[in-house]
Amino acid sequence: MSRPDDTDGGDGAETDVDVLEELANLPTLAHPTAASDGGEVAVYYDVSGRNELHVLDVESGELRQWSDGEVPRNARWFLEWGADGDRVFFHLDEDGNEQNDVYAIPRDGEVEPVVEMDGQIAIGDVGEDGRTLLLAASRDGQMNAYRHDLEAGETTKLTEYDRAVGGLALSPDCERFAYATNEADDYDNRDVYVADVDGSNPRNLEIGDVGAEATPSDWAPDGERLLVSDNTPDLGRIGVYDLSADEVTWLGDGEYEEQPAAFLPDGRRVVGTRMREAVTVPIVYDLETGESREFDLPEGVASFGMGGSPVLDDDRVILTHTTPTTRSELRSYDLSTHETETLIEAEYGPFEADDFADAEYLEVESDGVPETRQAAVEHDPTEALEIGALFYDAGVRPSPLIVNPHGGPRHRDSKRFDLYTQVLVSRGFSVLQVNYRGSTGRGRAFVRALHDDWGGAEQGDVATAAEHVIGTHDWIDDDRVVVFGGSYGGYSAYWQLVQYPDLYDAGIAWIGVTDLEDMFENTMPHFRTELMEKYLGTPAENPDLYRDRSPVTHVENLAAPLLIVHGVNDRRVPVSQARIFQEALEESGFEEGPDGDFEYRELGEEGHASSDQEQKLRMFQLLDEFLERRVGTEANEARIEVGD
Repeated sequence: MSRPDDTDGGDGAETDVDVLEELANLPTLAHPTAASDGGEVAVYYDVSGRNELHVLDVESGELRQWSDGEVPRNARWFLEWGADGDRVFFHLDEDGNEQNDVYAIPRDGEVEPVVEMDGQIAIGDVGEDGRTLLLAASRDGQMNAYRHDLEAGETTKLTEYDRAVGGLALSPDCERFAYATNEADDYDNRDVYVADVDGSNPRNLEIGDVGAEATPSDWAPDGERLLVSDNTPDLGRIGVYDLSADEVTWLGDGEYEEQPAAFLPDGRRVVGTRMREAVTVPIVYDLETGESREFDLPEGVASFGMGGSPVLDDDRVILTHTTPTTRSELRSYDLSTHETETLIEAEYGPFEADDFADAEYLEVESDGVPETRQAAVEHDPTEALEIGALFYDAGVRPSPLIVNPHGGPRHRDSKRFDLYTQVLVSRGFSVLQVNYRGSTGRGRAFVRALHDDWGGAEQGDVATAAEHVIGTHDWIDDDRVVVFGGSYGGYSAYWQLVQYPDLYDAGIAWIGVTDLEDMFENTMPHFRTELMEKYLGTPAENPDLYRDRSPVTHVENLAAPLLIVHGVNDRRVPVSQARIFQEALEESGFEEGPDGDFEYRELGEEGHASSDQEQKLRMFQLLDEFLERRVGTEANEARIEVGD
């Protein structure tokens, strides 16, 4: 983003603009889903300043706000249409704690509770019969499948597995449902099952090899085929399983990681996404010929979203599209003409796309051991891999650098608009995002390179990439290098500071993990099994790993100012993680305060981050104030040009 200055507001007068506030207030849309007749799209949108449910008439373009403060402020969770198209189901939690209940907003009427129970609920699917609602819920501990009868108001548990159940998909006749879970001895395995809608007669379809991961995505209109994914050959692939023949047809040539999205109404085509380097491209497969075609879109990230349906009609689907410099907008795509129509344009406020920093994709070879001294755990080099990264040049000379590892860890940074990155760039920081081993888009083996090695080679990848950028760009100020991350990126921030203290001059750990055993004991049940145990085993099985790879074990290595930020309602990474590190710092003689060794802030009314505009602004201001004091920025002089 261009550096702020005093500018002409278009009428000859200078206009002062609070950059952080303007960025936080940029309207954002989330979770678009099409009604069954394709005439309307439900979407979360905060154009009013608060997240609200809006419904778009596709043909007229009219956008109508349905909710008035009843939906969550944080737009983390997706939406689903009712079968009749007259109401929309949504997830409602308490101030971001993700212990969702299910509510509905009628077209004309008051918001009403639909399913209320302890634990977390995730809507799985809504039946075309108008009465069947599939749910995944952790009421009894682990995440299992439930059926809610919308007419009778009764909820019935359908499965009883020790491992989490997900990927729920209801057949068109509502007599069967598909799901994914794992009963194998191989902990990394995941299989696709089909059962009767009352939970009886579950059948493992045995898709792919044991140890691979398979998931259902959608039923064909004929109710006899399933759209599935599997990563047996390493890269994720799209397949169509014929239930009558008990066989699967795999699509594509295996060159790229691909994920399925939905059948089209004709049952002869399916849509999905293809990942390469740092971009995501939608694709359509013709099932008769096996041929695929990529959507004709600018390079960036296009997605069909989670939950709901992307299908408008026989040839049109909805998607969101974004690039590093263009904000997310809602589009329809015509598969017969390969033309797009913008349904909801991105809002830019006082900014223009050219104000934002673009991302350069680069690759760095890493064996997991950087040149920088390892202060906490010394480990040997491992397999050398090409590690992808995104680099944003702030255009400031010399430029401080922020190393920003992503969360997940099963995730990746890509060429999408990243508001936090643009905030940092607006303050003069260049930003480096590293897709370390364990990130997605590179196949099963790349993901599993992180198993049994948190705080190991993947953190070496991050430091190696940082060394590369510092060494190849002489205008990077190596006395002003900062690490900042959230969630698993917060774990990375803590770990980078205690493992490589010579590399960093400050750090910001947001909703991050500090004590692996406490995390195992206090996170939600499905995170305990599908994250902690899957990656690290249990504390009883691997006590040394849990202890040695916990940042709190090495707290005495902290050598740079640290800002700790955590939401008090976080149930994924409980606030105890921040409190444990704070207490350990104090016990080790570190002083808290604006001029001390560390700063500590708990965020009320917030869980595992937030998309709410006020809460985003609060976080932006915390970042800005800390960086200005500890590293040096020109934040207090921020102004930006406002167009005519």
